[in-house]
Amino acid sequence: MDLPTLWFGIIAFLFIGYFVLDGFDFGVGMSIPFLGKDDVDRRVIINTIGPIWDLNETWLIVAGAAMFAAFPEWYATLFSGFYLALLLILLSLILRGVSFEYRHQRPEASWKRRFDAMIVIGSAVPAFLWGVAFGNIVRGVPLDDGFNYTGTFFDLLNPYALLAGLTTLLLFFTHGTIFVSLKTDGALRQRARRLATRSGVLTIVVAASFLLWTTLAYGSFLSAVLSAVAAVTLIAAVLANSRGREGAAFASMAATVAFAVLGLFLSLFPDVMPASNDPANSLNIVNASSTPYTLQVMSWISLIALPLILAYQGWTYWVFRKRVTRAHIESAQAAH
Repeated sequence: MDLPTLWFGIIAFLFIGYFVLDGFDFGVGMSIPFLGKDDVDRRVIINTIGPIWDLNETWLIVAGAAMFAAFPEWYATLFSGFYLALLLILLSLILRGVSFEYRHQRPEASWKRRFDAMIVIGSAVPAFLWGVAFGNIVRGVPLDDGFNYTGTFFDLLNPYALLAGLTTLLLFFTHGTIFVSLKTDGALRQRARRLATRSGVLTIVVAASFLLWTTLAYGSFLSAVLSAVAAVTLIAAVLANSRGREGAAFASMAATVAFAVLGLFLSLFPDVMPASNDPANSLNIVNASSTPYTLQVMSWISLIALPLILAYQGWTYWVFRKRVTRAHIESAQAAH
């Protein structure tokens, strides 16, 4: 395997990690108005991701940095052409992070409601726009011979990309509600399980449509196989959730997201940004990559850094593995 191919795989791995981990964060945030019957419920829901949401977001930072260093032409074309969409994602992530930190700073119900609304918006917008962005990358966008995007923001809102956005929105919502059922108890756990089952059925329909479209229009044999596996694991997740097996359901949803994203990357390979107007203008792993020396240095750094990141992430999830309960929140309120 040559170095550009290796780094294409590493970037795919980083984005898979980001969508699997921050994906359920988005779903938890979006579930607040559906599952939070009172302020205690809403605090329980938020606390399920309280210790880990910012750690999950670091995968995006690492993925962006790796793309910038390994494939600077890809990074430049993507971030300039998709500037408005990515800016909206960034602002939404900032809005969500600020809301997590400021929500509990004042006791007024109106104060908390405003920040709850911002958490929902800050979760839903990235969940949708990430799908739109990757849908356009797979579909291809108009590029000139200097690899500059020549379309507009509204050109990105085509039917295929919008279906991709709806698919990621529903996938992450179901992923998050399953996580809430995994991390809570009592009535909230039961409500989350019922909601995940209902949203899961809708997700199966929408995701199957998107995966079929991707396979027929842009896929390869291997990406088609991965899409089929993603469909099977999605159905398995919904069935496991309906039977109260939250652990198996969450693992299956994580596998669904992972296989779906991997399938999209394999649909691209060896391109990284196909040109819809002229294949000669497409960016691929050769004309978009850094020098061999840069990739070699990065490979040695990642060999050291990636295991440490994975070990720290695993340790964090182990430490905060217990369920969050209403009794815990109520006792904390009584102590204050």
